[in-house]
Amino acid sequence: MASERIPLTVADPDVEREVVLSSPNRVIWPDAGITKAELAEYLQIVSGPFLEANGNRPVSLERFRDGIAGDGFFSKNPPKGTPEYVDAVTVTYNSGRRHPQIVLNRPSAIVWAAQMNTIVFHPWASLASDPDNPVELRIDLDPQPGTGFSDAIVAAHALREVLSEAGLDAFMKTSGNRGLHVFAPIEPSHEFLEVRHAVIAAGRELERRMPDRVTMNWWKEERGERIFIDFNQANRDRTMAGAYSPRALPGATVSMPVRWDELDGVDPSSFTVRSVPSRLEEAGDAWAGMQQKPGRIDTLLAWWQRDTEAGLGELSFPPEFPKMPGEPPRVQPSKKVAAHWDENGDPVEE
Repeated sequence: MASERIPLTVADPDVEREVVLSSPNRVIWPDAGITKAELAEYLQIVSGPFLEANGNRPVSLERFRDGIAGDGFFSKNPPKGTPEYVDAVTVTYNSGRRHPQIVLNRPSAIVWAAQMNTIVFHPWASLASDPDNPVELRIDLDPQPGTGFSDAIVAAHALREVLSEAGLDAFMKTSGNRGLHVFAPIEPSHEFLEVRHAVIAAGRELERRMPDRVTMNWWKEERGERIFIDFNQANRDRTMAGAYSPRALPGATVSMPVRWDELDGVDPSSFTVRSVPSRLEEAGDAWAGMQQKPGRIDTLLAWWQRDTEAGLGELSFPPEFPKMPGEPPRVQPSKKVAAHWDENGDPVEE
């Protein structure tokens, strides 16, 4: 028996388009009773600020055929049958492979993504017009066991001061879960590895000021009860949930931009697919115009060079990356046998 299908009329800037939504009554978030049709409606309502934050970028779609109760998978390349109003750009991945990746530039494309059972949208930090050079510096403040959202708030305020001293304006959003994402718009004049080094420099400076509250340690066994500054989110093809993106969590929470003067009183669980539209209507977009005055990362790169000369070098990369120059050994510190690794972090053949 064929599933129910309904046509949705979506207002794009140039024309109204019809997007067919199959299984509109399928429940995506069982605890909240939110359906696929309600998700599509939410995405239409927030399409303006959503596209300002996530549009014109390579984006990975995290799709769930059976709602959040089922298994998810990532779509990066445009699938067969992708409509003409969904754009794409060829990007280079860390392996050196090049391939087209989806770009969302209009409301109809976002609704199409919902039709494809997308729940979470993961945009790159760069634009489709220049995918190799990020337009924002991103830092994920990730609470570890024994810490929580309130600890991330303290770290975020301190990180804002660090970035301000480096000449950058910081913007902030909830992750949609327990953490916070701090962004700073930058001129697209440096490629991903250099931006990663800028993030590491900022993180190290924050760690110096708050050694008991934040950590840059990549290995979980060394983090303790501190907020982890996830520097690896700055890498090419490493993404986090975009602004206004729903999360595949029971409460249908949304990764929500908020203003700094309201951060201390924020409850991240209050931003949901159902509540965010009224929040937007009442308070507006906290990230409106964020990209109008991008900064430069020169100061942070000078800090990186200073730290490098002081003996603080490269940090660990994610496991799916090729071995990078100067990277420490890819082994847990508790399992590391010094004699088995050379000074470049490569295993010594016996």
